[in-house]
Parts: sequence; C-alpha cells; structure tokens
Amino acid sequence: MRKRFPSSSLSSYGSGWTTNQRIAIGATVVAVLLALAGIVALLTGGGNGQQTPDAAPPAPTDGPSHSEAAPKPSSGAGSVPKPPQIAEPVAYAKAAAQMLWSYDTRDTSRDQQLAGMRAWMTTETKYADWTSVAGQVPDPVLWSRMADQDQHATAHITEGHYPGAFKQALAEDPSAITEAYIYVVTVNGKQTLSWKKGGGGAEERAVTLAVQCRPNHDCTLAAIAPSVTQ
Repeated sequence: MRKRFPSSSLSSYGSGWTTNQRIAIGATVVAVLLALAGIVALLTGGGNGQQTPDAAPPAPTDGPSHSEAAPKPSSGAGSVPKPPQIAEPVAYAKAAAQMLWSYDTRDTSRDQQLAGMRAWMTTETKYADWTSVAGQVPDPVLWSRMADQDQHATAHITEGHYPGAFKQALAEDPSAITEAYIYVVTVNGKQTLSWKKGGGGAEERAVTLAVQCRPNHDCTLAAIAPSVTQ
C-alpha cells in the first residue's frame, strides 16, 4: 500500500502567507501588479492546488504552529544542504525547491530539518514568511514515525520559470520590483521517496516561490506561495 503524508507535510507547500507579509510584499514589491489576476491570486492564496505526496502513515495532528521558531541545534542541520551562493532568481528557486523536496529522517532530526531550512531564508523580516516554509515540516509525532520507517526523499528538478503574469507585470512596470527585489518563480520536478523493506514511490511536484535577489547579493528565500502559478 502506498503511504501518504497529511496536508502538513514537507511537500504540501505551506498554508499561505500571513496578512502582514502579503501587505508588505504586495505594497512594496508588486504594488502596480495587483491589477493582474494572476498576481492577486498568488499573493492572496486563492486555493491550494498541491498534490498530497506519498509518505509515512498519517498521524491525527495539526501542522506546526504559526508561531513556531526555527531551532538551532548544536548538531547542525543534518542532511539539509547549505544555501548556495547564487545571484540569479530562477537558479536559486530551483535549488530551494530541491532542498524542500529532499529530506532524510535517518540522520536528521526535525529540529535539524527546520534549522537547515531557516538558513535559506531572507534576514529581512519584513518580507520573510517563515510560517509558509516551516509548515512543510510534519509535526514531531509524525516525524518520529517517519524516522521509525527510515523514510527519506530525493528530488529531481526539471525546470524553473517566471510565471506569465509576473513577466507581463514586470514588462509593464520594470521599476516595481526595485523596492524589495522579490521575484516569483515556479519550479517543477519529481520527488522520490523510500522507506524500509523496499517501500517507495515517486510523484511530480510543482511549487511557486518568492525569492529575494538584491543586486550584488546572493539570493534568499522569502516565502512559499499558497498555490502554484504557471
């Protein structure tokens, strides 16, 4: 039987940006873009079109609290890779998606997973939506059950691109992005999961990310959009 995460899993792409972060991003990054239906839908989270991935048996529990802070364990970030030094939005978004879709409960604790993911985030709190990223990690009970099954996942990225509405908006007003330099990027790929006794599965994945890439600085992750925009 195929096993699946609940909706609060690493691959269900978050529950949406908070009101303050939507206002900050909408007002200072893409203010002139709000007339475009695609961007409005992206920033306000008009539904969640994500697929539920194969994974461990579900646990009857809620996802991480919205106030959950990123732990900083002394043992490091386990198998979570360090953020790359990339200054190009699409390339960074592809690397971030690969990080989000990959994990290994055999050598990485839940706290390590969160700490490793937090290192990819922008330090500009006005734009950082940590809730949307932390929401990818299952609660402690489910993570423990996944670890009991040696569950781990790898990801293959097939492509990344700017959504059409975002490109159109930038073409109409290129200066709109120069306040916060946050770019909207959609990434497609495949996640492969494995667990004990030869169990496993693979599914196609898609996610839309908000990536901050200021001039002369490496990119960082700002948020995970509540729905995929192609």
